[in-house]
Amino acid sequence: MKLGIVGLPNVGKSTLFNALTNAGAQSANYPFCTIEPNVGVVAVPDSRLDVLAKMYNPELYTPAVIEFVDIAGLVKGASRGEGLGNKFLSHIREVDAIVHVVRCFENNDIIHVDGSIDPLRDLETINLELIFSDMEILERRIDNVKKAMKGDKTLAPKLDLYERVMKVLESGKSARSLDYSEEEQAWISEVALLTIKPVIYAANISENDLGNLEANEFLARVTEFARSEKSEVIPVCAEIEAEIAELEGEDKEMFLSDLGISESGLDRLIKASYSLLGLISYLTAGPKEVRAWTITKGTKAPGAAGKIHSDFERGFIRAEIVSFDDLVACGSMNVAKEKGLVRSEGKEYVINDGDIVLFRFNV
Repeated sequence: MKLGIVGLPNVGKSTLFNALTNAGAQSANYPFCTIEPNVGVVAVPDSRLDVLAKMYNPELYTPAVIEFVDIAGLVKGASRGEGLGNKFLSHIREVDAIVHVVRCFENNDIIHVDGSIDPLRDLETINLELIFSDMEILERRIDNVKKAMKGDKTLAPKLDLYERVMKVLESGKSARSLDYSEEEQAWISEVALLTIKPVIYAANISENDLGNLEANEFLARVTEFARSEKSEVIPVCAEIEAEIAELEGEDKEMFLSDLGISESGLDRLIKASYSLLGLISYLTAGPKEVRAWTITKGTKAPGAAGKIHSDFERGFIRAEIVSFDDLVACGSMNVAKEKGLVRSEGKEYVINDGDIVLFRFNV
């Protein structure tokens, strides 16, 4: 699962990416610093693993991970090829969801590609380029369906959907602003639209705003816009997050405490991105390894077992499950079993986020 980090040049994308991954992507005060996308694999923060690690003292500690792709800054006209735009749009097409970084701070030392700070204008610039690209693709699809309808009238509902989406795009709104039935979701997924991808807006704020978010008018405008299209906003200070990313343990806790925050903006962004992709984690725990396994929400037990090994799914017998809270309250798996809190579940059981699981199988 990949998330693409997008935004105009010089809004803090690469700084944020560096903080996320410590990958050292080039970051400079001029447009098109990033041309080929940088890719980084990021651990998903999960305090439950820390608790289990203290309980089991395992040899290995393995968190869930997601992949972030730092895509070069888009500019007005990207859908027509401006600023190597076609290449950048193709990179966005390859990701599952988008983290859209928007600048919400003033700083005369950092050049803005349009010469002034206006987050709504910046959002519109990016979104319109994605919309224009989608309109071009959807127009071709509508023409193809019309031709096919001459021999297959059952395609009428699909054509109706595509034309409805086109009207929304023509009004300047994204395809994700519409509600879709399950069948319509399948049809629209065939078109690979950019504006159907789920989005989180990462509002890049200044250090001075960290303790007083309400005072940032730019952030308020972005939040209102995001609400209108059912998206989420995570305020981050990319420069501070880069500093936090260099710290560990007590040093990190002290730094956060001095800033008056309990959790870094990046931790919140990573968790929100994981959730945006429809992902959850189930856990396995023992002296050899404490681990979070990534599955799609709604996955049944055999499918979850297959994440560990295909043999687990093929020879699935049952899953022994205890909730994280029950295990912690009992202090050990043996006590949880004595209290009847460890359940035996079959093939139809849907795994919940935070389930601690032991799979029984035979091949």
